Amino acid sequence: MSYFITGTDTGAGKTLVSCALLHAFAAQGRRVAGFKPVAAGCDEDDHNEDAKLLRAAGSIQATYGQVNPYCFPHAIAPHLAARHVGVRIEFPRILASYRELAGQTDEVIAEGAGGFLVPLNDRQTSADLAKQLDLPVILVVGMRLGCLNHALLTVRAIADYQLECAGWVANVLDAGMPALQENIDALRERIAAPLLGIIPHQAMPDARAASAHLNLELLEKKQIDG
Repeated sequence: MSYFITGTDTGAGKTLVSCALLHAFAAQGRRVAGFKPVAAGCDEDDHNEDAKLLRAAGSIQATYGQVNPYCFPHAIAPHLAARHVGVRIEFPRILASYRELAGQTDEVIAEGAGGFLVPLNDRQTSADLAKQLDLPVILVVGMRLGCLNHALLTVRAIADYQLECAGWVANVLDAGMPALQENIDALRERIAAPLLGIIPHQAMPDARAASAHLNLELLEKKQIDG
């Protein structure tokens, strides 16, 4: 089963959790690949750091172009980054890359850009892409002040698009966040999907270490329960 990873906002920890999921699935002997359909902010080789991390965390030899079909120089909203270089993000190109990866793997972990409703072109958003990919969504909640509103709005948007929220991950961004556990409990009470794990604050994010905090059995149980 493949998944679409979204976050409460930019910097919530989507790449960390995506790579952690890849490591966790790979440790079970699964063939897995990361997928970053759209990335904004590239190096001199036209490669994006998050996409490179996803590619490295996979267990198959995917090309960079398969992992990241659209990469733009400027680290701004994707539709603006594309417009600045005279490109329009087209979903058929993304879907073709996804199908290539899906044909070689047991799971693809597709990481969205920014938050769930970030625009990708003049008409379509990251949510529209998740809908076309037809993947269950995993929400990464960056645990910091304001996350409750962001998380609950995103869960509602996922439901509005008639997509399944397969689970959510609490990624502790603020080591000194007041009432951290109470905030996590508030989300557990209000989000029907299972909490897949709580990733402690990391001064130097380590996806392999983060993978130890994820419970993949909850995803498998959700699939069985249907």
